[in-house]
Amino acid sequence: MAMEENKIRAANWFSALRDEIVAAFEKLEDTQGSGPFASQPAGRFELRETERDGGKGGGGLMSVMRGGRVFEKVGVNISSVHGQLGERAQMAMASRPGMAGMAEDPSFWASGISLVAHMQNPQTPAVHMNTRMFWTPHGWWFGGGADLNPCLEYTEDTASFHDALKARCDLHDAGYYPRFKEWADRYFYIPHRKRARGVGGIFYDDLNTGDWEADFAFTQDVGRAFLEAFLPVTEKRRNDGWSDADKEAQLVHRGLYAEYNLVYDRGTKFGLETGHDPDAVLMSLPPLAKWI
Repeated sequence: MAMEENKIRAANWFSALRDEIVAAFEKLEDTQGSGPFASQPAGRFELRETERDGGKGGGGLMSVMRGGRVFEKVGVNISSVHGQLGERAQMAMASRPGMAGMAEDPSFWASGISLVAHMQNPQTPAVHMNTRMFWTPHGWWFGGGADLNPCLEYTEDTASFHDALKARCDLHDAGYYPRFKEWADRYFYIPHRKRARGVGGIFYDDLNTGDWEADFAFTQDVGRAFLEAFLPVTEKRRNDGWSDADKEAQLVHRGLYAEYNLVYDRGTKFGLETGHDPDAVLMSLPPLAKWI
């Protein structure tokens, strides 16, 4: 019974975080008073409910803004899904701590929030964030993180973003930030390009210290850290001018981002293999991209 209550608490938190982020992003749209897109209407999120397995396996809410003053495309999705893992997903889960029994009982429940923002101004970096809770009869864990993806890199922006994430990590464990930063550096790496997809952040998975409350509190702080890390960088750069060459660099960098998400991203693979709404799973893809 306690774990069922914990699932509800986690799902409600992800939903509340979604509401906070959506409100902050729409406020950015309202306050954008200069630049080539300032004369058009402020962007607003369009909402659509999503389903897994025709609704029998739960679902979520897909929130996407397109063609705004600040955001060219941004999605903030939440979901709570459940059911039976297929054979490929079982094999992937079996390698995780305590998951050897997945073949006998492949039941699962998962809830989380996933965000990707692609910006109008190439001076303003794209960004990704997600946090999630996963449960099976064999164990539970939390995962998530955030990483910055500028096409035009500024050392001070990278430092500011990382400092905000580190401050939240340090509230829980002084070892979390260096550990999860290094994990992000490994995870958000594109082997076939021999480079990272951005300037990093933090990433963690399989977090189960044995203390659900502590791990949930940390995951909440990762969610809180996102706006603290991203909004100052956006405010600083969103009114900067850009050239045709800058826009070209942005489109090429988006191609890199798309390659990573389609070839390597765990969340993309899991969502498609477990039958979740493909539009919600592929929300992360940029509206326009270019390959040389």
